[in-house]
Amino acid sequence: MDKKTIVVIGNGMVGHRFCEKIVGKTDKFNIMVFGDEPRRAYDRVHLSDYVKKKDVDDLYLCKSDWYVRQNIKLYLNDPVKSINRTTKTIQSSNGVVIEYDFLVLATGSKAFVPNIPGVEKEGVFVYRTIEDLDLIKSYSVSVHQGVVLGGGLLGLEAAKAMMDLGIPSVAVIEAAPRLMPRQIDRGGSEILRRRLEQFGLSVYADRRAYRIEGDGSIRELRFDDGSVIKADMLIISAGICPRDELARECGIDVGERGGIVVDEYMQTSDPSVFAIGECALFEDTIYGLVAPGYEMADVAAARICEEGKIFRRFDMSTRLKLVGVEVASFGDPFMEAPYARTIVFEDKNDGIYKRLNVSNDGKYLLGGILVGDARDYNLLLQTVNNRLELPDSPGDLIMHTKEPTGTADGAGLSALPDNALICSCEGVTKGEICRAVMEAGCENADSVRQCTKAGSGCGGCMPMVKDLVAAAMKQQGKYIRNVICEHFSLSRQELYDLIKIHRLESYDEVLDALGQGDGCEVCKPLISSLLASIWNDMILRKGNDTAQDSNDRFLANIQKGGTYSVVPRIPGGEITPDKLVVIGEVAKKYGLYTKITGAQRIDMFGAYLDDLPLIWEELIAAGFESGHAYGKALRTVKSCVGSTWCRFGLHDSVSFAIQIEERYRGLRAPHKIKSAVSGCIRECAEAQSKDFGIIATEKGWNLYVCGNGGSKPQHALLLAADVDSETCIRYIDRFLMFYIRTADPLTRTATWLNKMEGGIEYLRNVVMNDSLGMAAQWEAEMEDRARDYRCEWKAAVEDPEIRKRFSHFVNAPGEKDPTVKFEEMRGQKRAADWTLV
Repeated sequence: MDKKTIVVIGNGMVGHRFCEKIVGKTDKFNIMVFGDEPRRAYDRVHLSDYVKKKDVDDLYLCKSDWYVRQNIKLYLNDPVKSINRTTKTIQSSNGVVIEYDFLVLATGSKAFVPNIPGVEKEGVFVYRTIEDLDLIKSYSVSVHQGVVLGGGLLGLEAAKAMMDLGIPSVAVIEAAPRLMPRQIDRGGSEILRRRLEQFGLSVYADRRAYRIEGDGSIRELRFDDGSVIKADMLIISAGICPRDELARECGIDVGERGGIVVDEYMQTSDPSVFAIGECALFEDTIYGLVAPGYEMADVAAARICEEGKIFRRFDMSTRLKLVGVEVASFGDPFMEAPYARTIVFEDKNDGIYKRLNVSNDGKYLLGGILVGDARDYNLLLQTVNNRLELPDSPGDLIMHTKEPTGTADGAGLSALPDNALICSCEGVTKGEICRAVMEAGCENADSVRQCTKAGSGCGGCMPMVKDLVAAAMKQQGKYIRNVICEHFSLSRQELYDLIKIHRLESYDEVLDALGQGDGCEVCKPLISSLLASIWNDMILRKGNDTAQDSNDRFLANIQKGGTYSVVPRIPGGEITPDKLVVIGEVAKKYGLYTKITGAQRIDMFGAYLDDLPLIWEELIAAGFESGHAYGKALRTVKSCVGSTWCRFGLHDSVSFAIQIEERYRGLRAPHKIKSAVSGCIRECAEAQSKDFGIIATEKGWNLYVCGNGGSKPQHALLLAADVDSETCIRYIDRFLMFYIRTADPLTRTATWLNKMEGGIEYLRNVVMNDSLGMAAQWEAEMEDRARDYRCEWKAAVEDPEIRKRFSHFVNAPGEKDPTVKFEEMRGQKRAADWTLV
């Protein structure tokens, strides 16, 4: 029997997925695929990564010979121009005519370009394809002011791309009253806006573009209220339009506002013609995410193969990382009274917003929003989708006032049924993941991804996939290895030891010897921190500079408006009048905003990048050194005045705090470390809220460990009581070295202890009783590190090669960033908000 022919119009992610599904089911069809673009199917979800990647090969969904191996005829750069439903033929732009038995329209969508006068000017782009990004990358070389029109998902992706291209100033304009109006509410949008502004992005909501001005090229954008913003480049990301023109021309039903009308089998008004992805209109909805498009592809393939699968209204829950900020929404994010009770947690200091919508009887979660901290997204989504009953205090799910369930042993994962959908992009269930571990021998998340494809789409489900792998392995009694990323099949602890054993001294050496691939944003800063910690070396040396987090790269915190902060160390909070004068003179000379912090230091804000070495030269000459406010390192050792001045003080807390800070200054660790010394039990230095804190007693010192403040405060626990100063320091040496050697990346000491089997008793046994036999080695290593300490900023200003990096314009050293603006505030200055003139 002759094979029937399927013609697929569109070779994007959804069209490619249809091909995968159909060849996976049968070989009884001839398949012809027509694509508009000159390249095979690629990953549009991670299109922004192309800005930083050297080769488009990283984005392709398959090898170049995949189509041949699957007996698929692929026509690239040859869009279909007409469909004849009577003869059941299509004709392409290159004149190819093919008869079909089934026709699949996977034409996707195009960028909506509003009819704004001047939109045709040079410097105006859309953000949809690799070719678009090539044009944007080429044009961006001379751009100083970039603007994105549209504050939705793609708009913020485009803004991130502009920032990655090195455009000094980037603004986002959104016509709606808030960012991401389809995903988050006003409260979440406000937190998101503030977080984005901290990264140097300017945001304007409730603005409507009226005209693009410029003589041939864009120079400014004018709004309907008369305001204007300067712009050398404009990326329009104001929504999408389904590409339904072929369907319209051949008489297939389309929606009033666009989109090819389909039923639950993805069939159009012509049963031989299917539509899938962003061109399809199902129950008056266009689905703009890849996961529902993949499901549509599966349904269409099943219908053609005479299987019974149908498409239902799809869950649009999503989790993304936008310009470094986590954003997620799930279930019904906007449900309110009288239909639901709302629980809201808002932390404006740390930029975190969480909202849960709970049923009126308090039993079920109906939806929610997460901004700034989306670690609970997967479990909350499963709680909604599987209608799991909530605990008595649902707020604990986001507040973490108690240890959350949902670990591998907790009620969260174990309560999920096997048919719970974990990866919506690929349609992978909990049961399939667990079987991959227990039956197919997959023992890490990457091997599960290769086996089931879970996590190979947007990647948002990977944290839960990892938890399920750990749970299944633990159920089998197997050892669980906590590898750091796909490029290193090693834990942080294993990397620490191997770097030391093999004496590896740069990121490239570590990658060549112990890893694979090109590395990523997870492993690069982690390994750079390990190298600085192990070899006690300046963090910008040994070729590690480009692998650093942005703050470490410039030895300063990047602040609002493209400025930088300068924070000299002030051990114990003690400072001489002469040094105070120097800080005042430096701040006045360079026009810096000054503030005394709660950590007993003086922060100076508003520094230009080019001025940082000059400022630090003057501070170092006066005896100051780096305060490491930018690093995952010891920050401060706070103190009260102790027995020197206080009538209640039992010991000299200031002198001991200075001794402690000078011993551990610059100590690189998995996360920042804070400490304090109080001169009596009145605890004025708040030592019990620190990673390690010391409180004077009648007999000596009490040493507390593993506390922290912030959005999830935790009291430190007593490790040792009534010890003398020398013993206290020895215990701190051991405690810190144990933490550095064993904690996971970006884990504070409180979280590290919470996860430690045996808890504080085990830690006390290791530190005080030397149960691991490592005390002498740890103390010796800490002694060597303290003896060899060198100020990073002193090294930076004395090294001409390092100093070169502190220039805003490579071809114009010393020239200041012209986009940085300030305004007066209480006799000082602050970074100005971007205002439209």
